[in-house]
Amino acid sequence: MLDREREEAKEYVLKTAKENNVKFVRLWFTDILGFLKSFAITIDELEGALEEGMGFDGSSIEGFTRIEESDMVALPDPTTFQILPWKSNEEVKVARMFCDIYYPDGRPLETDPRYVLKRTLKRAAEMGFTFYVGPELEFFLLKSPDNPEPLDAGGYFDLTPLDVASDIRRDIVLTLEQMGIGVEYSHHEVAPSQHEIDMRYTDALTMADNVMTYRLVVKEIALKHKVYATFMPKPIFGVNGSGMHVHQSLFRGDQNAFFDPHDEHYLSEVCKRYIAGLMRHAKEITLITNQWVNSYKRLVPGYEAPVYITWAFRNRSDLIRVPEYKPGKEKAMRVEYRAPDPACNPYLAFAVMLAAGLEGIEKGYELPPPMERNVYEMTDEERAELGIERLPESLQEAIRYAENSELVRKTLGDQLFEKLIENKKLEWERYRAQVTEYELRQYLPVL
Repeated sequence: MLDREREEAKEYVLKTAKENNVKFVRLWFTDILGFLKSFAITIDELEGALEEGMGFDGSSIEGFTRIEESDMVALPDPTTFQILPWKSNEEVKVARMFCDIYYPDGRPLETDPRYVLKRTLKRAAEMGFTFYVGPELEFFLLKSPDNPEPLDAGGYFDLTPLDVASDIRRDIVLTLEQMGIGVEYSHHEVAPSQHEIDMRYTDALTMADNVMTYRLVVKEIALKHKVYATFMPKPIFGVNGSGMHVHQSLFRGDQNAFFDPHDEHYLSEVCKRYIAGLMRHAKEITLITNQWVNSYKRLVPGYEAPVYITWAFRNRSDLIRVPEYKPGKEKAMRVEYRAPDPACNPYLAFAVMLAAGLEGIEKGYELPPPMERNVYEMTDEERAELGIERLPESLQEAIRYAENSELVRKTLGDQLFEKLIENKKLEWERYRAQVTEYELRQYLPVL
């Protein structure tokens, strides 16, 4: 952000806060796992915070700093100022701003996920590109956090009386729009009590902030309706899990760099190489786009989630889908990456997807032919003959691929990369040591 733009944004924040009787401002940022962190300041501290940031102890934030260098500064981004509707009333209003995290000497914190994404976006900008994304986040509404009991038995696009949560979705959409987040669609998803609300396509940094806001809004509005919302990828056995399909494109100025009017399918060479980059690095980046043990319960055959590393125009079982071009809609040309789930860290997920695509462009990766057959109906031999690989099948396997990935290390930076690998190995070891209900039911009566 240019200094002049920041000054104008700061003036707008101070003026808006005063006019709207804002009493508290929450400063938001995320740890390396994508959990939202926050502390509040009073309105009297706002001007100073915008100028110099606010100090805090970073040693307790997952992946941030070691104890001997714990002092951190949270510098609010004034362009992200919004009043929180669920925290405000006529007398007292509460606002929020996302922050960039710095050392006291002014250096950016290398392990700040927002900084990681900004750094990757800068690389794209140096190549002449702006990165736009449109994620589709699915979630479940359940009766309580203690037991995954659905509210309804509805299915895809169902309305009343099966879709008892339509009022909750309405309130979520209205709240998001109050906060300046555009919404395109909202509907019941395939599984019982599963829902989807799609935010309007925008630049990747704004969208990562929007994803963090979206997840909190969904949970807050659910609680107001006395139900529980979860973005857990697979909370219920035997039904579809929740994904976060990410539509993405690169622009040069106001021109979509993925569109070519002379290509048979209207795909530019940039787009083809971008897809090839996503495919070649898919195994390595899966730890970032699907970061939990539970993520791999979703990535199994039979539940509309991708398993194999293929791309196509129509086939919705593929990892990457390219929606068909509609005449006059050049700006809508995009690719849809279908592996991520909504429990990922959006800053890091957008960063590694972009990095993989840029690698394909820079190194001229060749795109294999689209796979318009159903990959799941093929034999292992047929898939091997066609060179079709599959995504990691467990968190352990995903760790192995990421750990050996130059691209992931370069994108995340050494410090964040090593901390994340360490965290995920610990998660896998804790999971591996558990005795599950399945094992008890299966083996206890017979062994």
